[in-house]
Amino acid sequence: MTTLKLLALSLITLLNLSVSVHAANEADWPKKPIVAVLAFPAGGSTDVFARAVTAPLGEALGQSIIVENKPGAGGMIGLGAAAKAAPDGYTIHISALTNQSISQALFKNPPADLRKDFMPVALIGAVPHLIVVNPSVPAKNVPELIAFIKSKKGDFSYASQGNGSLSHLEATLFMQRIGATGTHIPYKGSSFALPDLIAGNTLMMFDSVTASLPHIQSGKLRPIAIAASERSPLMPNVPTLGQDGMKQFDVENLYGIYVPKNTPPAVVARLEREIRKILTNPDFKARMASQGIHPQFANSEQLAEITAKEHDKWEKVVKSANVKVD
Repeated sequence: MTTLKLLALSLITLLNLSVSVHAANEADWPKKPIVAVLAFPAGGSTDVFARAVTAPLGEALGQSIIVENKPGAGGMIGLGAAAKAAPDGYTIHISALTNQSISQALFKNPPADLRKDFMPVALIGAVPHLIVVNPSVPAKNVPELIAFIKSKKGDFSYASQGNGSLSHLEATLFMQRIGATGTHIPYKGSSFALPDLIAGNTLMMFDSVTASLPHIQSGKLRPIAIAASERSPLMPNVPTLGQDGMKQFDVENLYGIYVPKNTPPAVVARLEREIRKILTNPDFKARMASQGIHPQFANSEQLAEITAKEHDKWEKVVKSANVKVD
C-alpha cells in the first residue's frame, strides 16, 4: 500500500512539474523580437494584411515583430527561408496559402511544404482577386475584354504576381477558357507588376483587390470582374466573373500563419489565442474591410485541414490545366 501511495505521489509530482514547465515556457516567451517571414514584396495584399496583424500581435506579446519580405518563385523563396528557421517561437510565416499551394504543385523541387515542414497556427482571412486593365483598353466587361484580346491575335502581354502564383494560374486558366494566347510577364509581386500595367506596358492582370484598389480609385486602372464567388463591397458595380458569363471561376484566396515544425506547443497556443482576439475585434475587421481584406479566424487544427484541402484542390487544377512555369 505504501509503495502504491509513493507511486501515486510521484505521478502527481511529475504532472504538476509538467504543468509548471508548460506555464513557465509560455510565460518566458517571447523575450526578444519575433521575425515574420513573408513570401511577397512590400505593397501587395500579403504585406498589407501581415503588417495589419503583426502590429497588434506584437503589442499583445510585448515584443516587436519584424516583417521580412522574401519574394520570388511564387512564394517558394520565403517558404523555404521560414522552414529553415529555428523552431524556437521567434520566427513565424505569414502565408499566402492559396498561392503557395499552387506553387507546391507547379515547381518540381519546392524547398519546403506547408503540410510537412510547419505547424499551423491560425487562418487569418481571405483577399479576393480581380481582373484589372489599363484604361486605354476599350473593354468595360468580360465579353468585351475577350473580344479585344482575340482581336490582338496573340500580340499582347499580360502581367502576373510571379511564376507559380495564383495570379499566374488565374491568367493561364482565363486564356485557356477563351481560347487565346499572349505573352506572360511574371513579376515578383503586385508592387512590381502594377507600374508596368499602369504605364500600358501590359494589357491586363489578375491582382488582389487590396493592391489594385488605390489605382482603381485614382482612375489609373479599370476593374473588369471579381474572381470570387461574391462582389466586393468596395466595388459593388463590378460583377464577379460568373455573373459576367464565365462560370466556375471563383477563388478563395486564403491566408494563414504558420511556425516551423517542432515549435513549442505553448508558443502555438499563445499565438493562436492572441490572433483570435485580433481577428474578432470589430474595429480591426472594419479597417480591413475598407482595404478589401476579409478577416476570418480558424484554429490550428482547422487550418491543418484547410491547408491539406487547398493543396489537393490546386494540385488537381494544375494537372488538369497542364499549367507550366515559364
